[in-house]
Amino acid sequence: MTTLVLDNGAHTVKVGYGNQAEPRVIPNCITKAKNIRSRIFIGDQLNDCKDLSGIYYILPFQKGYLVNWDVQRQVWDYMFSKDVMKVRFDETNLLITEPQFNFAAIQEGLDELFFEEYGFKSLLRTTGSHLSQHKYTKDNNDSPLCCLVVDSGYSFSHIVPYYNGKRIMKAVKRINVGGKVLTNHLKEVISYRQLMVMDETYVMNQLKEDVCYVSTQFWKDMDIAKKKGAENTVVTDYVLPDYTHIKRGFVKTQEETDGKPKGHEQIIRMCNERFAVPEVLFHPSDIGIHEMGISEAIVHCISETPEEMHPHLYGNIVLTGGNCLIPGFKERVENDVRSLAPDDYDIKIFCPENPITYTWSGGSKISKDNSSFSKLMVTRQQYEEHGPNICLEKFNL
Repeated sequence: MTTLVLDNGAHTVKVGYGNQAEPRVIPNCITKAKNIRSRIFIGDQLNDCKDLSGIYYILPFQKGYLVNWDVQRQVWDYMFSKDVMKVRFDETNLLITEPQFNFAAIQEGLDELFFEEYGFKSLLRTTGSHLSQHKYTKDNNDSPLCCLVVDSGYSFSHIVPYYNGKRIMKAVKRINVGGKVLTNHLKEVISYRQLMVMDETYVMNQLKEDVCYVSTQFWKDMDIAKKKGAENTVVTDYVLPDYTHIKRGFVKTQEETDGKPKGHEQIIRMCNERFAVPEVLFHPSDIGIHEMGISEAIVHCISETPEEMHPHLYGNIVLTGGNCLIPGFKERVENDVRSLAPDDYDIKIFCPENPITYTWSGGSKISKDNSSFSKLMVTRQQYEEHGPNICLEKFNL
């Protein structure tokens, strides 16, 4: 069977055939550049744009849910085209991810679009955390009956417990903090303290990825950030791109830093912003979001499950999503959960080498098991016979 695995995230789409080793990662957006008014860039066509300053984004997702179907259709049309994935719809099965607690109207819209307009051979719609737990369980020889998937992505952070491959619905927790909140908060802080960058989402996102880290000793790092001279090991100078001489921003080393920009360089000095911005993931109340942080939510989520599962869930915590790439994220979660959990439980946290594509890899693994995979799918013939309700019934995991 030819199966296309599509992890349809709010920030990036991870897409590839089930027999491929790695997916192709494509931005899930349409962008317009201020220097090229006549053209829009779909997905990774953005790489063709020579000046990435002041880019205007049009996103299909808002607050984690698919709301702009026209934009999403353009991204999918580009992705399925002969230039990218070369999809033959009538010969291809589609496995696509959707958010937790997705609205029924969106689910029906997806089913209708893929069967009636694109004409895929068959469809499986599931959540990203389900694919992550499947991969984690299979990679560990089916040994862990329980696992806890922490998916911290662009719009949300979800904590989802699983028992024997099934989601424990009443214990699923969502925090309305993700990578988008961090980037927007960083833009506001830099604009208030140093330089107006509210229109520079692309550059500020790169700055966040290059410079920010999660502190395991927040107040100690805050004290270091107050010091002057060589004692301040936190402060870092970041050279912004001008797209003439400098194509991408970069961190200046301590040897190069003398406090003054050289020639055409425009510098942002990052001090406590480096760790204070990612701290929002663990203390959303710092910016007025009155919710639990990720570590608290993990412990609270486990407390909502039957007590006999607790040691197994604490021993099988899986971190996925782009925020897990921030240096120190895993260590901070481990330290916090250890301090909050009962002393007699072992804490084991697994963070894959690439937490962004881990979910896609889980989908790839499911698609290779032909016997069980075919039972999960809804074929176009079944959809035409029984209507949209068969998808809502079968995919209600």
